[in-house]
Amino acid sequence: MTAGSFFDTNVLLYMYNEADARKQTRARELFLEHTGNGRLMLSTQVVQEFYEVGSRKLGLPRPVLRAAVSLLLDLPIVTVTPVHVMTAIELEERYQISFWDALIVAAANSGGAEVLYTEDLSDGQRYGPVMARNPFT
Repeated sequence: MTAGSFFDTNVLLYMYNEADARKQTRARELFLEHTGNGRLMLSTQVVQEFYEVGSRKLGLPRPVLRAAVSLLLDLPIVTVTPVHVMTAIELEERYQISFWDALIVAAANSGGAEVLYTEDLSDGQRYGPVMARNPFT
């Protein structure tokens, strides 16, 4: 994969969350920008979390979720493998981040992402070749 940016679940969820109009607008702009230039990738973990949180926390209707997941699955996807899990364990220890965040970093790195858009990690922090960016600051 040669995509240059990776989106964490929270960024995708803001596109559907009307509770914060500023973040919703920013997430949609960022998504359109990066899908338009073909430089966006996700992981199976991100798509699974999107579906689960979209259903449970946001209460999105099933047809909306199905359509959104279908759209997301058309993007370049990093399939999480045992290698990613072992890498995440190492990253969790090295950077003192949660295992789930480390798994996203591992997937972004293996996909060749240069930037990981997320609210969950320190803005500007490098995790090897991947830099975390908070798109809402």
